[in-house]
This record gives sequence, structure tokens and C-alpha cells, in this order.
Amino acid sequence: MIVVAGEALIDLVPQGTGALASLQPALGGGPYNTAVALGRLGSPTAFCSRTSRDAFGEALLDRLRRAGVDVSAVQRGAEPTTLAVATIDAHGSAAYSFYVDGTADRLFTAPAELPEGTRAVSFGTCSLVLEPGASAYEELLRTAAGQGVFTALDPNIRAGLIPDADAYRARFKSWLPSVSLLKLSEEDALWLGGTPREWLAAGPSAVVITQGGDGLTVFTRDGSVHSVPGEKVDVVDTIGAGDTVNAALLHGLSARDALSAEALAALGADGWTQLLRFAARAAAITCSRAGAEPPYADELDG
Repeated sequence: MIVVAGEALIDLVPQGTGALASLQPALGGGPYNTAVALGRLGSPTAFCSRTSRDAFGEALLDRLRRAGVDVSAVQRGAEPTTLAVATIDAHGSAAYSFYVDGTADRLFTAPAELPEGTRAVSFGTCSLVLEPGASAYEELLRTAAGQGVFTALDPNIRAGLIPDADAYRARFKSWLPSVSLLKLSEEDALWLGGTPREWLAAGPSAVVITQGGDGLTVFTRDGSVHSVPGEKVDVVDTIGAGDTVNAALLHGLSARDALSAEALAALGADGWTQLLRFAARAAAITCSRAGAEPPYADELDG
């Protein structure tokens, strides 16, 4: 079982240009998209979050169930669902503004235990910023790592939600001793400061950096660096691409029985190259269609 912990929300995606363009609601949130992608790839997956009992909350859970994701660990509340208003630029890249005050996912509390059979837990995005839930997710991260569970972190920076950048950067560094696999975009890496080597020295066994259409690069504890190019595709938008990479990496590592520091170290150049190519192909499929629509396993066969 791979557990994905974090927010589920509604993306309001413009259907045209200008501030008053019509908005189409879409199910989203970085961790949520990762859970859906894992389920579609066929990995046994559970979602750990807190969602509203409103109509949006019901729709979010229904899509998880259709993807085969276990939602028994999801907490529920009467508060509204978080909204994220997306803006798409000429290259298909998405930027967001958020409506988060008093929403259900901010009131997440750390569970007493992880689902039975948990081999990995994935964290990231808004859930590690917005209090009081952020401290609860942080507690879960440290607890899972302390129990020897493989942990993955994608900070997926949303700068508009971070009131004190220096405080967040310090907090990010404090998480690293509890992180097995760190994945982040080039843009996130620049915003956070530091280098893959500095982050590796603090705890993770591997750091994967995504470079948009230019591909992916992994830095490992033994000093190795492995890169693959991006898959060529006609980009509709990039919504959910990074989340698909998260899922593909975790799915591939699970399939290789490599959800441990020792197994990551043993992957070698061939293992990492195959895994990164798989993730690049999965992300390209997501970019080729509107919204966060990650691929199913049969779309990646071969």
C-alpha cells in the first residue's frame, strides 16, 4: 500500500482569456492527483486527508474510488472545499490563486496509525503550508519515517500561500532527515535555494528534479547523476504533470521492490534511467490532455 497524504481541492480552470472568463471546476490538488495517478497505474493506494461533506467533497472521493484508491482514511468535515483558480499561459503552464480560509482540509489531524501494509507515504503542496493541518502532516511525516516507512516529498511551491518564505525554507530543511525521496521542479529548487548535494547530505537517498520538456534528472547519495530527456508531445496544459511524475516514480519503485534506502542505492544507472523514462512518458501523456488526467497502466505498456 502506498499512502498519499495531503489536500484535495477544486481547480477552477478558465475556458478563455481575461479576468472574467468562464471557469470550469475540476478535481485537483497535488496529493490528490498523485493518488489518482497511482490508482490508475495499478498500485494499491490509500488517500489520507480531510474533505468536506459538500458536493465538491463527494465528487473528490468518488473519483478516488473510481481509480481504485482506498478512502477509508479520509476524514470528513462540514467546512467548504478549498478552491484554486488556475490561470493558463500561452505555453500551457498553470499558475494558481487560492481560497483557503476555513476550508475542510486545513483541519486535518494526524491519524493514530497508518493503513495496514503501508510501504510508502507521499507528502506535498499546500497541505504542508496551511496551518493547523500543516503541523499534523509534518507529524505524520516524522512518525512514518521513524517507523522505517519510505517517505516521498514534493514541496510543489505555491509562493502566494507562503507568508514567510525564509521560515518555510527553514521548515523544508527540517523535513529532509525524514525524507527518503525528494522530488521537485527546477522552479521549486530555485525558490528554495540550496543544491541537490546539500539536500542529500541532510537525509534523502535520492533527489529527482523535473525540467519540464527537457526531462528529469536524479542525484543519488553515492554521487551519481542520471538524466533522461522529456517525451515530445503537443502540450495542452501542464496541470498534474508533476503529480504524475510522483506517482510514476513511486509505482516504479514499488514494482522493483525498491522502497528503501538500500534498494535505491542498488538501482544503478540502468534502473534509474528506466524509471525516469517511465515517469517522463507518464507526464507527457498527462500534458497531452486538458486538466489533471494521468494515464492508465495500459497506456504505458511497452
